[in-house]
Amino acid sequence: MTEAGENAGTGETGGPPGGSRGRVRVVLVDDHRMFRTGVQAEIGETDRTGVEVVGEAADVEQAVTVITATRPEVVLLDVHLPGGGGVEVLRRCAPLMAAAENPVRFLALSVSDAAEDVIGVIRGGARGYVTKTITGTDLVDSVFRVQDGDAVFSPRLAGFVLDAFASTDAPPVDEDLDRLTQREREVLRLIARGYAYKEIAKQLFISVKTVESHVSAVLRKLQLSNRHELTRWATARRLV
Repeated sequence: MTEAGENAGTGETGGPPGGSRGRVRVVLVDDHRMFRTGVQAEIGETDRTGVEVVGEAADVEQAVTVITATRPEVVLLDVHLPGGGGVEVLRRCAPLMAAAENPVRFLALSVSDAAEDVIGVIRGGARGYVTKTITGTDLVDSVFRVQDGDAVFSPRLAGFVLDAFASTDAPPVDEDLDRLTQREREVLRLIARGYAYKEIAKQLFISVKTVESHVSAVLRKLQLSNRHELTRWATARRLV
């Protein structure tokens, strides 16, 4: 998270992150402990940045528990998480996002810049999406902007959202893809990339038998016969 040149949102970064803008309580959700530690070191010095990290989580279950218990103003949410992904966290935290007073707002922070990931979490209710190349200063600014109700995107990702929600030339929803759960989409993408079942199981922290069950469900829902047809289907939709 040290590359320069990644300026979140469309406006200039504001004045001093801390003092004049008060404080913002944040939960970090990411399955890589070292990354969470890095973000905490980068933005969590509250007297300097105004950001107070009040909780961390590494998977969907932990995330829902911590977010519900702490009720932060902003959640920094990774897209790919064990237990169903960021979209599942958003689904289960929908009542907190819809609260009339002190709503919890979500900002996706992910290594992925794939259009389907961006669109998926925005449909789920996230207020923005920035990639992990963002600088610490810009991330702090993005957190405060999301707290204020703004929508924040890394510059090149904003186009995905405009294409999906503003264009009348393409349907905003892929009905076939929407039949799949978040976990089934993760398995689909890895199968299409040529991963073996054991490799998928290791990467997603699930058993080989569970992988097989997900693959069977995907084939059934998409009315496909084998992984070769599945790969062609995913490639045609640029999911690989």
